[in-house]
Amino acid sequence: MRAHSCLLHFILMPVLLVSVFGQNDKNQSNDKVADTLPTLSVFAQETANKRPVTTYESPISNLDFDPRVDMQSRNMAEAQGDLSIRGGTFENTGIQVGSATLLDPQTGHYTTELPIAPEMLGEPKVLTGAENALRGFNSSVGTVSYSWSEITKGGSLTVGGGDHDLNFQRFHNAITGAYGESKDWTWGAEIESSRSESDGTIPFADHSFHRTSGRIQFQGPDSQTDLFAGYQDKFYGLPGMYTANLDRKETEDYQTQLYLFNHTQKYAQDSFWQTSVFHRINTDHYILKREVPLWVGGADPQYSAYHETEISGIAFSGNHHVNENFIINHNLHFSSDGIDTFAEWNGTKIQGLDQGEFTSRKYFKFSLLPEFHVDFDNDESIVMQVGASWDDTNRNSSELSPIFRIERLKTYDKSSFSKTYLGYSETSQVVGYSAIGGSETGGLFRSNHSLDRETSKTIELGHFIDSKEWTIDSCFFYRWDDDLTDWTYFVGDVNRTANPVDIETLGFELIASRKWKTFETIASYTYLKKKEDYKKTDFVGSFYALNYPEQRITLGFIWNPMDFIEIRADNEWREQRENEIRKGPDRAFNSHFAASYYPAQIEDLELFIAY
Repeated sequence: MRAHSCLLHFILMPVLLVSVFGQNDKNQSNDKVADTLPTLSVFAQETANKRPVTTYESPISNLDFDPRVDMQSRNMAEAQGDLSIRGGTFENTGIQVGSATLLDPQTGHYTTELPIAPEMLGEPKVLTGAENALRGFNSSVGTVSYSWSEITKGGSLTVGGGDHDLNFQRFHNAITGAYGESKDWTWGAEIESSRSESDGTIPFADHSFHRTSGRIQFQGPDSQTDLFAGYQDKFYGLPGMYTANLDRKETEDYQTQLYLFNHTQKYAQDSFWQTSVFHRINTDHYILKREVPLWVGGADPQYSAYHETEISGIAFSGNHHVNENFIINHNLHFSSDGIDTFAEWNGTKIQGLDQGEFTSRKYFKFSLLPEFHVDFDNDESIVMQVGASWDDTNRNSSELSPIFRIERLKTYDKSSFSKTYLGYSETSQVVGYSAIGGSETGGLFRSNHSLDRETSKTIELGHFIDSKEWTIDSCFFYRWDDDLTDWTYFVGDVNRTANPVDIETLGFELIASRKWKTFETIASYTYLKKKEDYKKTDFVGSFYALNYPEQRITLGFIWNPMDFIEIRADNEWREQRENEIRKGPDRAFNSHFAASYYPAQIEDLELFIAY
C-alpha cells in the first residue's frame, strides 16, 4: 500500500561519526562532506534515499525504489514487504546475510524480518541467474545478499516526528580498539536501539515498532569475525492486509529473534572462505478483524492464527584460486526448521498449519562451479564457468541443476571496462507451511498438500559498461518456472488457494547512472511479459504470480546545490498487468523526496525532512 506521509527530524552525532550520516572534516568545519549518502551506482546503493518516511530505517528501507527489486508492501516496507526479482514471487526470493540465507519457513512473508541495524551491513547485492544458482538457497529466482560491514568508531542520536502522530527515536554507537598488544588485530563493539509509533496515514493503519541489535567484531589482517544478536517487536494494522477486503481491519503482531556467527577468511592469492551459523525465531499473531476480536458467528466469522517458527543453519562458501587461470567457486548450506501453530475460528480453537504431512524439515544444498580464465594481450579476457548444484530435503525428492556462464571482459583504460555475458542455469526450491500445511477445505487461505518441488530454468544475455562518470547495465532473460506455487482464485472460490502453475517469463532490464560535480542520477527501465498455464479452465485470478509490472521506470538523484544542503529524490512509475481481482488502477506513480541541512554553526548536526 502507498500513502502520503511526511516527517521532520534531526540527527545529533555526539561522537566522531564515519557512517551513513557523513561527518565534517576537522579541517573544514564549515563544509559538509559530499558523500553523506553512498554514491549511486550499479555496484553500490541504487536509490538516492536510505531513510524511510514512516518509521526508522531498516536493511530493506527504500528497496521499493531499487530497479533490481519489486517490493509489494503491507502498510509500509518496514512493516512487511514482499520482495520479488525479475517477475518472480516473494517466496522465490531469498535474503542472505554473510553466507547464510535466512528463510521464512511459514509463508515467505517474513523473509525480510531482519532485526539488524543498517550500519552493520553493506549495501545489498542482488544475485540472479548463475550467481543465484551458485550462492542462493531455496530461492529459485533471486537473492538479496548483504555482507557484514567493518565497525567504525562513532555514534548517532536521532529524534523525529511527522504527521499522523508519527514519532520515533534511535540510538546507535560503536567503539573500536587494538586487540591486546597486536598492531594487526582490532576489536569492535556496536549497539543500536530504535522505536517508532504512528496512527498511520489511513484509519486502522497504525504501528508500534521497536528493535535492539548488537554485535562484537574481531578484525585481523586477513579475517573478520562477527558475533550478532538482535530482537524486534512489531505491531501494525491495515484494512484488507491479506484478504483484500477493506472491511476487515487486519493486524499483525510478531517478534523476531536472530543470533548469528560469521567468519570471513582470506588466504593465498585472492582466495577466501566464509562461514555463517545462525538461529532465528519468529512468533506471529494474526487477527482478521481487530474491532471484534471475540465476535462469533455471522457471514464473516472471526479468525486469528498463532505461529512460531524456528530455523537453524550453517553455511560455508567461497572460492579457491588454484592458479591465475583456474578458480573453484563453492557453496554449502544446511538448515533445519520447525513450526508450532494453531488458529481460532468463531471462537473455537482449531488446527493451524499442522494438517499436512509434517511440521519440520531439513534442507541441504551443495554447489560447485569451476571457473576458467583465458587472457589475451589486448586487455581482453574470457571467463567460463561450468558446474552444478544439488538440492535435497528429508521431505522431498532431490534435484541436480546445471550452471553455465561465459563472459568477455574488455579493459579500455584504468577507469573503464565492459563485460558481455551469456548464461544458463537451473534452480529449485520447496514451498512453506502455509502452502502445504494448512487445511485444504476450510479457512481463509487453503493449502495444497500435494505441492512438491518447484524448478526454474533461466537463460540470460547481458552487457555492462563502466567508466569514471557513468555506467550502463542491460540484460535480456527468459525463464521457465514449472510447478511454481501461486495463491489463486477459481470459479466458485471464496477464499484463496495454493496451486501450481507453469509460467514462462520474458524480461529486459536497463540500468544507467551518471554523475557530475554536484549532481548524481540513476535511471532504469524494466519490461516483463508472462505466459502462464494454471492447468484449469476456470481460473479467475492470481494474487502474486500475475501481480507484476509489465513496465517499470525508476529515476533517482542526489543534488548538492550548496555545501550545506543536500536534496534527494526517488521516483517510480509502473504499469501492472491486468488482473481481474485488482480493485485499483493498473498504473501508479510513487515518489520519495528528502532534504538535509547541515548548519555550519553546529558541527555534527543534520536537520532532515522527507515526504
